[in-house]
Amino acid sequence: MTEFWESNFKDKQEMWGSEPSDSARTSLELFKRNGARHILIPGFGYGRNGKLFADHGLQVTGIEISETAIGLSKKHFGEHTKVYHGSVGEMPFDTELYDGIFCYALIHLLSADERSKLIRDCYQQLRPGGYMVFISISKKDGRYGDGLEILKDTFETRHGIHLFFYDRDSVLAEFGSYGLLEVEEVNEPAIPQGGRPVQAFLQIVCKKEVQQ
Repeated sequence: MTEFWESNFKDKQEMWGSEPSDSARTSLELFKRNGARHILIPGFGYGRNGKLFADHGLQVTGIEISETAIGLSKKHFGEHTKVYHGSVGEMPFDTELYDGIFCYALIHLLSADERSKLIRDCYQQLRPGGYMVFISISKKDGRYGDGLEILKDTFETRHGIHLFFYDRDSVLAEFGSYGLLEVEEVNEPAIPQGGRPVQAFLQIVCKKEVQQ
């Protein structure tokens, strides 16, 4: 899968542009309301979402498997933002406790064991009182059912990528032990723009409770 992303990141940048996702904007407001200062972004990509947080005064740390994407992100950030080069499966990369974690369109690319590890690792790196937001593809997306179903709700695309489609039951099963607060159906982009495809996602919000 690494080779696929290396060869397609420039195409993805052209498709999505430099503007942040609508989910990043709503997550920024959540983080700001709750006094977040340092945000971790697993699956940093080329930085279009991270730039939004940085532009509003938050310290941003990323994790990204694609060297191509990291190179593109430097056009937004220069050398001022730390981006760890590696797979989210290798977390943790540091001992920092983060005020917020934003994970966009990544977790549905992982296997069940990998998803479980990512959720657990993110929760462990979240400070008490902090929030983590995952944006993941929904079973209401038009691609659900396309391709070969290799496992329940997991389909192989023509590029050989495996997509796991979430619904509220699977969100509860995987996130229920990690401070799950809300699950909301969202479209990206919220308003269709030009030729950009509209994708159906679930916005999953968790909070790490403060120990008494």
